[in-house]
Amino acid sequence: MTEVPANTRPLYGPAPRLQAPPGATDCHIHLYLPGHRAQPGGPAIPELATVEDYRRVQRRLGLERVVVTQSNAYQTDNAALLEALAELGTDSARGVAAVTPETSPRELEAWHERGVRGARIMQLPGGAVPIERMPEVERRIRPLDWHLMVQFNGRHLDDYRDALRRLEGDYIIDHIGKFMDPVAADDSRVDEILRLLDRGNAWFKICAGYEASLTGGPHYADVGAIARRVIAHAPERILWGSNWPHVGVPRSQYPDDAEQLDVLLEWASPEARRKILVDNPAALYGFGVD
Repeated sequence: MTEVPANTRPLYGPAPRLQAPPGATDCHIHLYLPGHRAQPGGPAIPELATVEDYRRVQRRLGLERVVVTQSNAYQTDNAALLEALAELGTDSARGVAAVTPETSPRELEAWHERGVRGARIMQLPGGAVPIERMPEVERRIRPLDWHLMVQFNGRHLDDYRDALRRLEGDYIIDHIGKFMDPVAADDSRVDEILRLLDRGNAWFKICAGYEASLTGGPHYADVGAIARRVIAHAPERILWGSNWPHVGVPRSQYPDDAEQLDVLLEWASPEARRKILVDNPAALYGFGVD
């Protein structure tokens, strides 16, 4: 890998139109640190993205808290994640790691002390831990009261519905359901997401609409219709994330980070935005509510 500093990317720009409330949380970013290389099975790392780089983005967006998600590039090597959490500090940062059935309780307890609160399940190319291993992973993390962050193509939700229903702990349906290609907001699979949320242990993350949208930004009308319906149904179960630094798409397609936050102006009421950005992350990740 050629280590290209992330600070060569356009980090600065106008502030978002949405003024984030105190305690606002970005619930999904990735970090790529010097000295940590991509692992076999994972995608290449196109450029570095450090804590310092993200702090600039964070200041621009007016956010105070962050959740760092284990990158697929690192597969089950969580060293970069743990290093980033040590630099960020547990007052304002949490992590979601790659956990396997072989991860020891001692490791999990040590990670918990560092701020890890979730395990990533990825049923898409490059994912380190697929849904078939999810039941075993849930049993591993249950004593620590962690959640699962689950990503899959929402068009295949019927294939995973029963496995999700069997989960006893909290879990997140990631990336607006990641429907590739987007479906209508009244699609039966969106109906099923609402039923899963009504069971009380599912969460839904508004994140990376640009990865699936066919209509594109800044409004993302196709995935936005899905998001609006789910937010209106269960605002107390919704999270938001920027998905910075956006390396899942070509650099020419990187979205503006302010644009990613401003979608909430169209998709959610002021009351719902407060829940999405502050109250819900505080409840799931154990942040204090200001």
